[in-house]
Amino acid sequence: MKLVNVVFEDQLVLGKVKPRGLRFLLPPSWRRSQAPIRSTIKRLLMEELEQGLLMQPWAWLQLSENSLLAKAFITKEGYALLISDLQQVWHEQVDALVVSQRAKELNKRLTAPPSAFLHHLEELLLPLFKDSAQQDAAHPSKAAFSCDRVAETLILRVRSELSGLPFNWHFHCAAASSAQVSQHLIRPLMGVSLALQCHGRELAALLRMKDLEIQGYQESGAVLSRSRLKTEPFEEHSFLEQFMVEKLPEACTVGDGRAFALSLQNLYVAVTKQQIQAGQKRQGSGETQTSGSPTSQGTDSQLLKQPEQPVSSTPALSEPEPEPLGASGPVQRPQLAKAKRKKLRGLFS
Repeated sequence: MKLVNVVFEDQLVLGKVKPRGLRFLLPPSWRRSQAPIRSTIKRLLMEELEQGLLMQPWAWLQLSENSLLAKAFITKEGYALLISDLQQVWHEQVDALVVSQRAKELNKRLTAPPSAFLHHLEELLLPLFKDSAQQDAAHPSKAAFSCDRVAETLILRVRSELSGLPFNWHFHCAAASSAQVSQHLIRPLMGVSLALQCHGRELAALLRMKDLEIQGYQESGAVLSRSRLKTEPFEEHSFLEQFMVEKLPEACTVGDGRAFALSLQNLYVAVTKQQIQAGQKRQGSGETQTSGSPTSQGTDSQLLKQPEQPVSSTPALSEPEPEPLGASGPVQRPQLAKAKRKKLRGLFS
């Protein structure tokens, strides 16, 4: 790994590009020539925060004024926070220097390095996010949260104690960009929807297999001993029609977002991780990224390319479908090529 000179917390440091492990001091006379290096390291730190935030699940927060959906990622070098009230989305991402300056303004009696303030914020926020399903009187938070809006900014205020002294913090969240909304909400939720659709198809195929198995038992003379357990053969078209009429109105009720935060976060995190890994594989293979290329479409494009299965009421097995979250195309091409060569040798031998 290439050695670089880094300025961090007003000290010039020599070390490898490891945002969390910068070490050796150099003379202050070296500072003036290090501006490009400093900007590069700051960019790397911001990229680490962006990717870390993307892989975090959404949590439901109940405040005295209203409820919010939020996600956060905190390191020793800074934090990233995303908040939504299901009408708008706000975002803040800062480094240790901003944390130090804001801490001095809000907590004049406290003196500590930025990493200490960041660690305290992590202790306050992350347990609250993890236990968002149990936010009640029996599980009181160590901090008091409130929020208000000033123009286009959402200010989330935190009151707590640090080393026996009052600790205050204000998250100044500006309106998120359309790219951030797409990255954290639109694209992952599209992936979640497509994954659930594929999951439903697999379950329908399994039911058809079970119907065939039961039919085989019946043809061999087996009789059901308990008639109340008898079921009709699964008909996908009828099931979907009944679901649309009876279950859909209740199933698609968003409410305050709590059901989404409590039920789908494992799948949400799995989808975002898969999208990140797919992007890294494409970058590693040297593919060029364009605005309309598969690189910008991520894993969702692989899911969207799957042909819709025709609805059939007969208990027949469909062709196996490709996994929506599986390996990319280039990994499968050698297998396809081998299959064709075997076929040709079978035809002309």
